[in-house]
Amino acid sequence: MACFHKYLLKQFVKYFLIIQLIILVLFVFIDYLSRMNRFLNSDLSLIGALGYVMLKVPFMFVQLTPASILLASITVFGLMNRNNELLAIRSSGISIYYLVKPAILIGLALSCLMFFLGETLIPISIAKANFIKYNVIKKQRNLLSAKRDIWIKSANRLIHINFYDPVKQIVAGVTISTLGENFLLASRIDAEKGRYIDGQWVFEKIVEQTHVKDAWDYDVTLSDKKIISLSLKPEDLSDVSKKSEEMSFFELRKLIKKVKDEGYDATTYRVDLNAKIAFPFICIIMVLTGAATGMRGFAKENIPGAIAIGVVIAFLYWVMYGLCLSLGYGSILPPVISAWAANFFFLPLGTLYLIKTE
Repeated sequence: MACFHKYLLKQFVKYFLIIQLIILVLFVFIDYLSRMNRFLNSDLSLIGALGYVMLKVPFMFVQLTPASILLASITVFGLMNRNNELLAIRSSGISIYYLVKPAILIGLALSCLMFFLGETLIPISIAKANFIKYNVIKKQRNLLSAKRDIWIKSANRLIHINFYDPVKQIVAGVTISTLGENFLLASRIDAEKGRYIDGQWVFEKIVEQTHVKDAWDYDVTLSDKKIISLSLKPEDLSDVSKKSEEMSFFELRKLIKKVKDEGYDATTYRVDLNAKIAFPFICIIMVLTGAATGMRGFAKENIPGAIAIGVVIAFLYWVMYGLCLSLGYGSILPPVISAWAANFFFLPLGTLYLIKTE
């Protein structure tokens, strides 16, 4: 039986690589052509543009792995079903649970690979891709981000933002320095918090210092709330702020501790931290669901139909996973629950689906 398991492992690896390669090639082709106008209007050469797209391939590999292993499982067991191999094996007294062991092993290996790539290659490649996107393609050279801090140069203003929450569109620890003649500091505004409301930035707990003409003194004004006109939108900050996928698990955990120690809300980062562990485990759920689908009676006569069902299952998972993360970002669900809810829902369903198949 060890030889049989080796045979199944080879089939899984073969079909997984074929499906994953086809999807990744389509992604590169579509992403490259859809951005051609932007590439031509930027300082990137066509070869450099292709390199920019290729930098996103490791991230897409991880994102597409659950769907690919699901389709590979359906294909392998569907072909065995159509060729009556499953009938012969089960007639000899072998359980379905024994057959899915290689599939579970592949799912576990891919889960570990996804986590490993998320800790090593993906943060580097995504950081480089985002640098090219914002500094070369979009030419946002007046914005600079380091970890959490964001620096923006706008005309005679220098804006520093200590923390930005891209989900709630809230900035914290804001300093706006305005330079006058001879690069002297004309005014400085310090705000504890700010929110983008109806196209305007509304800041809270403001300390405003204004230079007194022909003197070295500054007038200090305190305000609880004030609207300050800035040529800056939340999407600009979202573009330049460092993304969770640009950080490893341990970097993100360290950042969360620092954000909490400074008194800011780290809910968004906490959700992403838990998602870094929860998301790779979907591979195990997908191989169970794919195996059960491929072994079903309808898959024997209609493998494309079984694959279509697999696509629907993958789509439903993505919808629920994204919805739960959104609830976590909005503090409706705890970060741990929001990241693991989709797995907790689909794992029992996949297991029951397999049991019913047996």
